[in-house]
Amino acid sequence: MVAFVTGTSSGFGAAIARRFAKDGMRVVATARRIEKLTPLKQEFGDLILPVTLDVRDRLQVDSIVAGLPAEFSAIDVLVNNAGLSLNLEPAYRVPIEDWETMVDTNIKGLLYCTRLILPGMVARGRGHVVNIGSVAAMYAYPGGNVYGATKAFVKQFSHNLRADLLGTAVRVTDIEPGLAETEFSVVRFKGDEQRAASIYKGTQPLTAEDIADAVHWVVTRPAHVNIDTISMMPVCQAFSPLAIYRQ
Repeated sequence: MVAFVTGTSSGFGAAIARRFAKDGMRVVATARRIEKLTPLKQEFGDLILPVTLDVRDRLQVDSIVAGLPAEFSAIDVLVNNAGLSLNLEPAYRVPIEDWETMVDTNIKGLLYCTRLILPGMVARGRGHVVNIGSVAAMYAYPGGNVYGATKAFVKQFSHNLRADLLGTAVRVTDIEPGLAETEFSVVRFKGDEQRAASIYKGTQPLTAEDIADAVHWVVTRPAHVNIDTISMMPVCQAFSPLAIYRQ
């Protein structure tokens, strides 16, 4: 089997690529920071194909997918993991450039990879698209504005893919993590590691390996089984009452 995983430089993506490679799968490991893929390549050798890719660049995605070597070209699993959140300010204070980056990465990048890889899956009569969403798709929080909206898109797009793929053997899953400790908050706060660490203080959040385990599980179900959505949070996180502002 061959997996194409985006955003493998760290966090979820690196853990997912590692989990697949441990199973003997070939992995097209893509990232903007290709130097971060060296440990994966050293650990798994020819099972890993490191590729420099910015999913926001449609022409680059097209070129990479079209130019894959034969042993990596028949993609069985696409994991749309590349994504980010920028800022935690109210909508009226966030730089619009942050919104554009989130839309370009979380939505358009996912669309480019899916559109270019999906036809091959349909033609071969096998395949699985796994989209990494977020519980923010369903549950709003202050400062979540465009990030939550992009993940709501991922959720609905995943369900609509299922509708379009009825009658084919291609499966689609949306995995929605809650609080998880990776570089996510460091990116959100633009390198402020102290502020990022404060988000997880006193908690036991999900890990990248927890998400990789969920991805591996859905992909390895029998071919007739489609896991539509997995929503997962650490035990220390739960739902909260609606906020009320009082005069």
